[in-house]
Amino acid sequence: MSDQQVALITGAASGIGLAVTEALSAAGRTVVLADVNTEAGETAARRLGGTFVQADLSKGEGCKSLAETVLNKFGRCDILVNNAGIQHVAPIEDFPEEKWDFIINLMLTAPFLLSKYFWPAMRKRGWGRIVNINSAHGLRASEFKVAYISAKHGLAGLTKTAALEGGPQGITVNSICPAYVRTPLVDNQIEAQAATHGIPREEVISNIMLKKAAVKKLIEPSEVGELVVYLCSDSAACITGSMLTIDCGWTAG
Repeated sequence: MSDQQVALITGAASGIGLAVTEALSAAGRTVVLADVNTEAGETAARRLGGTFVQADLSKGEGCKSLAETVLNKFGRCDILVNNAGIQHVAPIEDFPEEKWDFIINLMLTAPFLLSKYFWPAMRKRGWGRIVNINSAHGLRASEFKVAYISAKHGLAGLTKTAALEGGPQGITVNSICPAYVRTPLVDNQIEAQAATHGIPREEVISNIMLKKAAVKKLIEPSEVGELVVYLCSDSAACITGSMLTIDCGWTAG
């Protein structure tokens, strides 16, 4: 079996997940793409010479099956990038309970379960990298995003706790906290915010998304991918438990 490192990226069929997968593949890692979107995931996997696994990570059995598939095929998982996520915008009083359960399961419980399942393999090798794609909303709150923000704040706690446990075992765990990245998910948020506030798309971007940013631009997915590659290198061995921002200065104030 090759000694090439194996990287699993969830939500890898598009957006940040795809950019992270492309960056890790270019850096020489064997990539495994997990997503519910089979067509886009398989297309990306073929292009990158990786492996696609269809997985519904909102369910515990989906997380377990994904971990078993990766470990059975490769015997290892050196890098885990927990990226899969979704957004729903609504006031608390109108927020659907089933949406709360789905978002918490997908964006907080799944990263915990996948970390748990791959931890023994990383510990055995004395080397592992877990990168949780968090958000500036893991550090700050905004109205109408109660489930998303609760999940991201919980992910920060998971990151820090896992980092403390993983340090003596050669496993680092970090969160990347971007502000608004130019992805399909953000495009959907623009539409939802426009409907919620009753304003045009352009005003959502300038008056809501970029209002608190020092650098007035949407972040490119590739910028996140490049930071993931660095965190997964030996040069970043002393970075763990960190909440690294790529937020155009959004949380500086």
